[in-house]
Amino acid sequence: MAKARKVEPYHRFTAAEWAKYRDGEPMTLTAEDVARLRTLNDPISFEEAEAIYLPLTRLLSFYVEAVQGLHRASTKFLGVTDDKVPFIIGVAGSVAVGKSTTARILAALLRRWPSSPKVDLVTTDGFLHSNRVLEERGIMDRKGFPESYDRARFVGFLSDIKSGKPDVAVPVYSHLVYDVVPGEVVRIDRPNILIVEGLNILQPGVLPKTGAPILFASDFIDFSIYMDAAEDDLRRWFMERFGRLRLTAFTDPKSFFHRFSQMSEEEATTFGLWAWDAINLPNLRDNILPTRSRADLILRKGGSHTIEEVALRRL
Repeated sequence: MAKARKVEPYHRFTAAEWAKYRDGEPMTLTAEDVARLRTLNDPISFEEAEAIYLPLTRLLSFYVEAVQGLHRASTKFLGVTDDKVPFIIGVAGSVAVGKSTTARILAALLRRWPSSPKVDLVTTDGFLHSNRVLEERGIMDRKGFPESYDRARFVGFLSDIKSGKPDVAVPVYSHLVYDVVPGEVVRIDRPNILIVEGLNILQPGVLPKTGAPILFASDFIDFSIYMDAAEDDLRRWFMERFGRLRLTAFTDPKSFFHRFSQMSEEEATTFGLWAWDAINLPNLRDNILPTRSRADLILRKGGSHTIEEVALRRL
């Protein structure tokens, strides 16, 4: 009996191998820009931004051109004229892996293309149900799980963006009060490129047994990136970030988490470990990690928080 052949769906590169695909592309960010864009606990260096994200933006330029070509072919076939559709990039991964830094640096680099595209960045936090709704449903401790999001509203938002609708409203989420801000929105007005960052954006959801057509958020994403790291590293980074927030943002009396700044270090550590083990780790294992294989690009971080491997899906 013939042995089944294993098919590898990704091209894999070390960070050094990947950096060569920059192919002379000029770095348009300074070290000060990178320092400003990185988040609280992500020690990304200027050199890493140059080696990893510059080649990535070069790759994205080819993808944008290809998608626009497909759109032109479709409109030609249908005999209609239409504006260019926005190119949507999704950035997914665990809590504390560095999604926000990746999204911010990509946005900054893309805005500095010679064509000066309009690039907007949205996080899925604004599409969380309010704390009131989560409490009513008894899932306040499952914030960040798929069921804690207003997925219909999120899919509707992506549909509006793809259709070229102007001034699309995005709910605002406040990390200070740990809740969606009632009545407050930001407007996204026909970007050339939209970056969407969130935990579960690559999740396909449940297909109806009737075969009825259904849309998922991932249906609107043209290029997806998954930020990957070992569980032990993610746990350590989460605890480091929690410790730093206790000394900074949590000291604000208006902060939802202000009480943690008043705890002893031992009490706070106990709570932080509980939050990781009871909430973030199950969500990672059950909902986030299973979407990794759906990504177009996987950025794998090592224990030092630096990207050690890049995996690009084969076409």
